[in-house]
Amino acid sequence: MSEKHEENRSNWTVDDWTKYAKAGNKDLKDAYLRDADLDGANLGDADLEGAYLVGANLRSANLDGANLKGAYLRGANLWGACLRRANLGDADLRGANLKEAHLYGANLEDANLKGANLRFADLRRANLWFGYLERADLVGADLWGANLWGANLKEAYLWRANLEGADLEAADLEGADLQGHDLDNLRMRVAGF
Repeated sequence: MSEKHEENRSNWTVDDWTKYAKAGNKDLKDAYLRDADLDGANLGDADLEGAYLVGANLRSANLDGANLKGAYLRGANLWGACLRRANLGDADLRGANLKEAHLYGANLEDANLKGANLRFADLRRANLWFGYLERADLVGADLWGANLWGANLKEAYLWRANLEGADLEAADLEGADLQGHDLDNLRMRVAGF
């Protein structure tokens, strides 16, 4: 891309942004990548704050340490993506596929994960403070040591999820599928005891 074209990124197409991202560029703030194919892309430490990635394919992408604060990832495919230490605060991940995603230590504070597929995801030590996880599928997810303080987990599927050491104080678990969990222990942790 020419320097002139690069200066006026507001006119870039999805193809322009996709080529730019695949070339290893890290400045992707407010990028328009709707339905972009970034399967396996290396976007580690990239700045994707406010990026529009609705319906994008980021399967197996490396987003380790990436800044996705306020990004729009509704319906995006992040199956098996590496999002360790990524900042997803305030991100819109409604209906996103995060199956088997690696989110160790990721920040998902105030993120909207309504109806997201997080089956078998690694969410150890993730920050989901006031996260919106209504009807999220967390079957088999590892939430060891995760911060779920004040999280909305209404009707979430938590069957076989590892909640050991997770902070569930003030979390809303109304109607959640907690099959296989010690419900008395969970009630005490939600109440802050």
